[in-house]
Amino acid sequence: MIDWINDPALKNMDPAKLELFKMAANQVAGKSGNAMAPIMMSLITNANKRGIQFTPDEISLILDLMKQGKSPAEQQNIDKTVQMVQTMMKNNSRSRTKK
Repeated sequence: MIDWINDPALKNMDPAKLELFKMAANQVAGKSGNAMAPIMMSLITNANKRGIQFTPDEISLILDLMKQGKSPAEQQNIDKTVQMVQTMMKNNSRSRTKK
């Protein structure tokens, strides 16, 4: 298990959210920013299916923890991936509301 999963900042997170986060964290271990996109999408999709929504602060915290120990270039790559995922989510949300 990755050390930052036990970060004190996560102690107040809802247990259901924390469990989803731990599953995603195990999947991203050792992966690049590009490989994180489908895993983050899966985390969000699984959460939505369970009626769980992460707050922007929780998402920021999770991403900050996932970037720990990564090079500055890799951190930038993760940020770009997150922006791509957010854009995809917004587009998916818009297409659902138009139906």
